[in-house]
Amino acid sequence: MDQQSVNVNGAVPKYSEKPEKFKELDFKRWQQKMLFFLTTMNLAYVVKEEAPKSNENPMMKKTVIAIEAWNHSKFCCRNYILNSLDDNLYDIYSLCKTAKELWESLEKKYKIDDVGSKKFVIGKFLKYTMVDSKSVVSQVEEVQKLIYELHSEGCEINEHFQVRAIIEKLPTSWNDFKIYLKHKRREMNMEDLILRLRVKNDHRKADRSSSQCKLC
Repeated sequence: MDQQSVNVNGAVPKYSEKPEKFKELDFKRWQQKMLFFLTTMNLAYVVKEEAPKSNENPMMKKTVIAIEAWNHSKFCCRNYILNSLDDNLYDIYSLCKTAKELWESLEKKYKIDDVGSKKFVIGKFLKYTMVDSKSVVSQVEEVQKLIYELHSEGCEINEHFQVRAIIEKLPTSWNDFKIYLKHKRREMNMEDLILRLRVKNDHRKADRSSSQCKLC
C-alpha cells in the first residue's frame, strides 16, 4: 500500500465533486470519472491493491496504524462507489464486501456491455450512407458524431481515414465531385474537406435556383 495515500489516522482529504450516478449507460465514462474522484480523495489505491497483511507481531504500532487506515479507506471507498450507483444497482452491488470486489464486479459486468456498444457504433459507422434528400453538410456532421462515438469507445481513426470515409459516403448525385476529390494529389484535412463541400453545396443550390427561375 502507498503510505502517502492516507493519513496515519485514515482520514481522507476534503470532499470533491462526485460523478453523476451510474445508470447502466456509458460505463467507461462513469468509471473514469469515478476513478478521478477516488484519486482526489486518495482512495483509488483501495480498488487496485490488496489489504496490508499483519507481520509476525500484529501489535506493532506501525502495523496497527496501517491496518486501521486501510479499513477506514476501504469503508469510505466502498460507500463512495455504492452511492454513485443508481438505486437499483445499489441494492445489487451492496452485497460486495470490499471496494475492490465491488469495482471488479462492475468491470466484469459492464465492460462486456461496452464491447457490444463498440460493435454497435462501428456497425452504424460502416453502414451509414448519405442520401440526396438531405443536406450533405448536415450528413457530414452526423458522420463526425459517429467518429466521435468511436473515439469515445477507444476506436481511434486518423484524420486521413476520416476524410476518405466521408468522401466514399457522399450521395450518388455527388459522384463527379467525389471522383474529383479522390484524384486530388494534395492530402486534405477535415477542415479542407468540409470547406470544399460547403462551397460545392452552395453552388448546387444556386444552380437549382437558377434552373427554377428559367422554368418560371
